[in-house]
Amino acid sequence: MRSFPDHIRRFFTSPAGGAGILLLASILGFVLANSSWAADYETLTTWPMAVSLLGPQGPDTSAGWVSDGLMTLFFLTVILEIKTEIISGHLSSSRQIALPLIGAVGGMMAPALTYSLVTHGHADISDGWAIPVATDAAFTLPIILALGPRVSTAARIWLMALAIFDDVLGIIVIALFYGTSLYWGALIAVFIIAAVLACMNRSGIATVWPYAAGGVFLWVALLHSGLHPTLAGVITGLFLPAKPSGGPIRQSTPLDITARILGPVVTWGVLPLFGFMNAGFSLAGMHAAMLLAPLPLGIMLGLLIGKPVGVFGTTMLAVRLKIATLPSGTSTKTLFGLSLLCGIGFTISIFISGLAFPASQFVILAKMGIFAGSVIAAISGWLWLRFMPVPDHRVRPSGLAPARDGQ
Repeated sequence: MRSFPDHIRRFFTSPAGGAGILLLASILGFVLANSSWAADYETLTTWPMAVSLLGPQGPDTSAGWVSDGLMTLFFLTVILEIKTEIISGHLSSSRQIALPLIGAVGGMMAPALTYSLVTHGHADISDGWAIPVATDAAFTLPIILALGPRVSTAARIWLMALAIFDDVLGIIVIALFYGTSLYWGALIAVFIIAAVLACMNRSGIATVWPYAAGGVFLWVALLHSGLHPTLAGVITGLFLPAKPSGGPIRQSTPLDITARILGPVVTWGVLPLFGFMNAGFSLAGMHAAMLLAPLPLGIMLGLLIGKPVGVFGTTMLAVRLKIATLPSGTSTKTLFGLSLLCGIGFTISIFISGLAFPASQFVILAKMGIFAGSVIAAISGWLWLRFMPVPDHRVRPSGLAPARDGQ
């Protein structure tokens, strides 16, 4: 029997641990916002933290620094994760990349279309179309791990790859549609810094600190360019070398060092802090019928209908067209249950809601739709996968991973 310290160690080294802390931090923020400490919570999240050197474009509150500053590290880790999988992992061939990428694209288009149809005629909330497009891997992974053999290893890899591509597509959406007016002087600086990072990569500079310094300068330039500053994490991650100078891939590469350092920081610090700062909204004056208003209803239906229809439909189309094969040990029924879980949107959805409706009461309605849709998606996906017959993993064709679970 494991001792209590062993259980604690397992918790803090498991995917469920990170998701649990994120959930607890979000619940704490929500509870405080609806308690007698609501004023203190608001004071904490709006604590003045302006930096004069950054000018008026810089974050000026604690919540602003979390969303515009610390979340840059989150997007950096997303890019590092997908680079690792493409270079030496489960996405190292075009066929392995094709299926989750196609599913992610369908899972972006269908919920955006669903939201737009539901909110048609309401121009004041049209900017929220991207809120239901992303899947939150932090919550989907613990659910499918808890289902054990009901979800094959290859299916778990497919879902995680899809969630990563979802995040990347969400980043692209943020860059293209949620910036402000562009300032060409700062944009030129962005291109110059990115070019320097590219040259360092090409010349074989394999230490982390020059890329870290470039990332900081890039963040400042993006802050003044009109594009969202968190894109600095994406661009820096793209140019971080995956090989040491003149050698093969190994654990001491800049990519691996950065991922190893930032992984715990993002999991146990950045994401819980983001959840705490952004999940707290007051229910004063709210009632359940408000979920039927166009904004929250569009988000909920985007997550509950658009997301699974888009993911499942495009994935099955890719299989029928022989572009790719289903993951090993995965039936169409399992695939549909996993597509239901793709409706769990949290981190990126809340992030985009703040960009779509800054300093607006609409953001509270958006968060209501995100929470309601995500909870229903989690419950429905879990029930579907929990009570359907367990597939025989041994007889399925090979797909994203070896047929034997546990490898």
